[in-house]
Amino acid sequence: MKLVYFIALALLMLHAMPLPGQNSDIEEDFQSLAEHTQAFKDEEISTGYYETLLLYYSHPLNLNLASVEELRSLFILSEVQISNLKSYINEYGRLLTIYELQAIPGFDIPTIQRLLPFIRVSDDGLQSDNRPLIKRMLSEPNNYILLRYQRTLEKKAGYTKKGNKYAGSPDQLLFKFRVRHAHDFGLGLTIKKDAGEALTFDRPTNRYGADFYSFHFQLQDKGCLKNLVLGDYRIQFGQSLLLAAGFNIGKNPETITTNRKPNLGILPFTSTLESNYFRGFASTYKLSKRINITGFYSRVAQDATPEIDTLISNENFIRSINLSGLHRTSSELAANNQVIQQSAGGNILYQNHPSNLQVGFTMVTDFFSLPIIPADKPYKQFDFHGKHNLGISLSSNYNWQNINLFAEIGQSGNGGIGVVGGLIAHLAPQLQTSVVLRRYERNFRSIHGQAFGESAINQNEQGVYWGLKYQPSRKFILSTYFDRFSFPWLKYRIDAPSNGYEYLTRLSYIPSRKTIFYLQYREQSKARNVQERTSGLKAPLNNFKRSYMINLDHTPHKDVSFKSRVQFSNYETQNQITYGFAMVQDISIDLNKLRVCGRLALFDTDDYDNRQYVYEKDVLYGFSIPPYSGKGTRQYILLQYKATRKINFWIRFARTHYREIESIGSGTDKIQGNIKTDVKFQTRIKF
Repeated sequence: MKLVYFIALALLMLHAMPLPGQNSDIEEDFQSLAEHTQAFKDEEISTGYYETLLLYYSHPLNLNLASVEELRSLFILSEVQISNLKSYINEYGRLLTIYELQAIPGFDIPTIQRLLPFIRVSDDGLQSDNRPLIKRMLSEPNNYILLRYQRTLEKKAGYTKKGNKYAGSPDQLLFKFRVRHAHDFGLGLTIKKDAGEALTFDRPTNRYGADFYSFHFQLQDKGCLKNLVLGDYRIQFGQSLLLAAGFNIGKNPETITTNRKPNLGILPFTSTLESNYFRGFASTYKLSKRINITGFYSRVAQDATPEIDTLISNENFIRSINLSGLHRTSSELAANNQVIQQSAGGNILYQNHPSNLQVGFTMVTDFFSLPIIPADKPYKQFDFHGKHNLGISLSSNYNWQNINLFAEIGQSGNGGIGVVGGLIAHLAPQLQTSVVLRRYERNFRSIHGQAFGESAINQNEQGVYWGLKYQPSRKFILSTYFDRFSFPWLKYRIDAPSNGYEYLTRLSYIPSRKTIFYLQYREQSKARNVQERTSGLKAPLNNFKRSYMINLDHTPHKDVSFKSRVQFSNYETQNQITYGFAMVQDISIDLNKLRVCGRLALFDTDDYDNRQYVYEKDVLYGFSIPPYSGKGTRQYILLQYKATRKINFWIRFARTHYREIESIGSGTDKIQGNIKTDVKFQTRIKF
């Protein structure tokens, strides 16, 4: 009877929902998300999240078999929706059709439409594929080679014959190879040369062709072996207090689902960034139906500048790790691979049968070949120093009815404590709320962590976050959050304990699937040193930045879309106010095999504090969110041509014309003149 009922339901819904495949543009889905969250200013987040969506698009997630963490990693479903889905399957058995989702409480048409490109409910064909691994890899359709060339056309000071000259050409080159099948295997190779770096073989400077190589091999779900990665990888457990994998989107207009971090476990490192990854091996083993154990070891050569001072240390030491990954000048080449960082640790994760309770224990230890001794400045007094750091933590997740509770508490080897926790609750069908509390002591040291917070590192911070999302009807959505934070110890450019706040409100109006309109207001208050006129001493004073945004997306035809945006801000300090604004007009046109995207932007800002960020469309796996600062105009055009089903080409031309300046940038990156032009050429070949 269930089969007959849902076949009838499916027929009735054919006119209400698009079939899978109609919403098939993965790039548009990601760009839309990035536009509306403005959270993807970090390439690690962008690349990691984009490749997760691409994987699920190429091999849709089987809802009947998907884990809670896989569903969470989509950042589409709320905790209540995930819980209701699992409860429905446990009570009624496996889903027979995607249209059955409408029978599950909390699943509306817009949510199902967003899910369609990434899900399925049919049997997993992998279970019947018993061919040898090498044959499955050679016949896997989800594989590609990607080649990219880009450069700035104007000459920078580093390419002249005077001064600190760059070693190589201004060309930036990228090669990527990837083949992967979900829950089976993965293989990837990335080779990258940055602009200014040389293509050379020079063993004394550790240069072998290109400057950066990254490789990984992955196996999944081989009996009790749940996951194995050899090569480069990242790990995320708990609330990312000790281990984070680039999915920490942070505060944004999606005020609910992105505040709690999923237990993603081991993930291959696929970013083109040259830092913040492990290199070695990591494995997750299933001890029982409810307990998984993960272990890892890593050895990475890091960039740093060794110093000698017998008054400070009896051996060579470094002040910090250089994470830029650039090796263009003699000083950058001298810092290449000067310190060895070894990392090891693991996680034990318990999950009960209904998947509503998770408890995890994590341990991470790091060893450096040279001691780290930060600069002798008051605000660095409690930063990590020495050769060895140890961190342990206990985390938990618990779903109770319409409430999801989560928390993680950690301690570093010196006794510093870090705590983060909160809840996500459905107060009513139209109303959701989230609360996040955190307290990171000034001597808490987490080298790989990136938990929820205002600062880039989880140290010297306390705060309370409260978010709300209200949807009275399908056409209106109100999202808002308020975050109050304080810093009990000194910070960079803040010579005393300080505090601040941030809040955001967005009202969205969606009259149809073709039109989205929203208004947004954001206000921030943070301290910064100012010099007193009488005494000449520096003391922190809270400054205020207020940002406004008006945005309209309209798709009059399936092949044509427009985006219009006006955003402006003001920055107040010492009773003086400066201003900035940007006006943006985008257009996208699909012409069968050719897609054309373009932008014309006008911006005018009084200072860098009023810089404007606006997401730009880019080549596949490329991300561009440059700050619009100063006075000028910016244009770009992006062409994508689908030569065949397996070969795509991209060309991107972007130009910024500044007013009232004679040069752009500084130091070796300085460009004489007021125009900067960037070009990109890329091809992807699937085979």
